[in-house]
Amino acid sequence: MPRFTPRQLVLLVLLTVVWGLNWPIMKVGVAHFPPLTFRMVAMWLAVPVLAAVLWQQKAPWTVPRSAWGRLAALTLTNMLFWHCLMILAIPLLSSGRAAILGYTMPIFSAVLGAFCFGDRLAGRAWGGVVAAALGVVLLLWHETAAMGSRPVGVGLMLAAAAGWALGTQLLRRTSMPVPLMTLSFWMVLITAVVLTVLSVLLERERWVWPDSTALATILYNGPLAIGFAQVTWFFLARTLPPVASTLSVMLIPVIGVFSGAWWLGEVLHWQDWTAVGLMVVAIASVLWPARSR
Repeated sequence: MPRFTPRQLVLLVLLTVVWGLNWPIMKVGVAHFPPLTFRMVAMWLAVPVLAAVLWQQKAPWTVPRSAWGRLAALTLTNMLFWHCLMILAIPLLSSGRAAILGYTMPIFSAVLGAFCFGDRLAGRAWGGVVAAALGVVLLLWHETAAMGSRPVGVGLMLAAAAGWALGTQLLRRTSMPVPLMTLSFWMVLITAVVLTVLSVLLERERWVWPDSTALATILYNGPLAIGFAQVTWFFLARTLPPVASTLSVMLIPVIGVFSGAWWLGEVLHWQDWTAVGLMVVAIASVLWPARSR
């Protein structure tokens, strides 16, 4: 099991809070604004934030031509799959259950790592995967009937989670001749361009000027949920083993579930409370230090 540095732990806490609260915020945002356009505007707001950090760090702006294929693969799996499919699924699901479906990613990631990339997981890491899977099942307990009538939303979110899991594995294993900040900037910029094309093709007739609620949710998503949190996630995904970086953020959907209940009035049941304990077990499986021999 890996040892977390103080910097990694602080960034992990901040990332957990920002992304956890973002689920009900996105649910409110897409109720007031077309989903792809909502995410596209937020993505463009994140680009200058990343550019400012890139400039402050005096990092290179360009990516060598030989690395563009690897950059495209990382952008497709880590960004495009996740952001496009996830934001289309949110209007079809409650915010809390959308968060739980999205965070089946650690389960996909652990399985992909073990069976496709030859990862050797410790016994308690597998225990964390099982606990996370049970937590997902419990948190979806009362959504079974709704999923039967809305299979598209469930399928989109699970596909987004699987793509993100593959991207996490590739990000850990892909060597790029540029700093992480440069890589993050180009991945967000490419995603913003693609989302712009999709929103023009699919949602142009629904474009309206955002009201105050939509504007507030977009401003939260751009600088924070994408600008700050995306770079933080890339840093954790690159500096930690995949199972540690993925299972250690399992508290995010728990925050999403309970903030959605508090803010949007989504009803909680005993399964939700039990799942909290299971998520804590999943997190402890990778955060708790191993005993010295």
